[in-house]
Amino acid sequence: MSKTMTYLKAQQDDMVETLRRWVNHDSPTFNKEATDSMGQLIARTFEETGAHLQTHPQEKYGNHHTLIWRYPGATEQILLLGHFDTVWPDGEAVRRPFRVENGIATGPGSNDMKVGLVLVLFAMRSIQALNLKPAKNIALVLNSEEEISSPTSRPIIEAEAERSRYALVLEPAREGNLITWRKGIGRFEMTITGKAVHAGVEPEKGISAIEELARQILELHAMSAPQRGISVNVGVVNGGTRSNVVAAKAKALIDLRVKTQADGERMVKAILNLQPKLPGADLEISGKLSRPPFEETPAGLLLFKKAQGIAAELGFKIGKIGTGGGSDGNFSAALGIPTLDGLGNVGSGSHALSEHTVVDTFPQRAALLAELMLAL
Repeated sequence: MSKTMTYLKAQQDDMVETLRRWVNHDSPTFNKEATDSMGQLIARTFEETGAHLQTHPQEKYGNHHTLIWRYPGATEQILLLGHFDTVWPDGEAVRRPFRVENGIATGPGSNDMKVGLVLVLFAMRSIQALNLKPAKNIALVLNSEEEISSPTSRPIIEAEAERSRYALVLEPAREGNLITWRKGIGRFEMTITGKAVHAGVEPEKGISAIEELARQILELHAMSAPQRGISVNVGVVNGGTRSNVVAAKAKALIDLRVKTQADGERMVKAILNLQPKLPGADLEISGKLSRPPFEETPAGLLLFKKAQGIAAELGFKIGKIGTGGGSDGNFSAALGIPTLDGLGNVGSGSHALSEHTVVDTFPQRAALLAELMLAL
């Protein structure tokens, strides 16, 4: 058994208690006070392991934090990415506090992704306690708004990525497997203006914004190409005022997923260039790729193979997988930085009441992180 694994097995109870404190501290994305408090607590805890802390103040969302561990002779950097916001509302930790039952921990953020931050905290503690010397400096970006596509932290992430040789993402594993690609995400809003008239007296003089929207939805959904990894989903619609009035307004929110940057650029252009179907209808559409695709690359696969070999030496197996969900790893990967995701915990149920993590896997996942950082 490696020294790091031996050390981390002895720390499992402390890992659980740290996770308990963090899960029981609400940090919904849109509550700046709560996320600021959560972020400061986590950042200060990491600072105690010898990291240099830089806080990035924000006006609308919680402050972001960068921590850097510097080692003698190191000239390159490994980037770690993690977030401390959750999708859960204020008071969720009171309604559904952290608990462990039969080796399964539950609570808001128990899988996505406060536990990933606990694992890397203890990985760094193992490096410090065992007086190990990574060959590269290590940077950790902690952000407060990943759950809404990181609108203010993206420049911070990209700046650190450009200074880094590798990027490791602490999002939860998928059935224990690491993530070597993720789809890019586009968000669009469509607004249609028609002409309101009495639906019974003179419908022929009206222009139904809802009918126009229905026709647009059919065209949008026809753009999906599952065999290419392209999906278009109109997920929210609203419009009209009364059943006896031809609707003058209608709106829709659209989600786009793509596997490649080329498909992303093509699809964005196609969506933004949609034209009205009904004479006299007016169509406005805005949006863009909020996360570029995280494409699988030879360099990323080599990084996975390195992690897979380390896991085997530690006594467990991991595979690779891709997903349609995005992460901050999309940003580093799009810059050409070899990126490996899913290096957090083993669990499932993100964004659901079934969210949970498997406690007995904490030492091995933290050891994988520590050994991978030492090997790169």
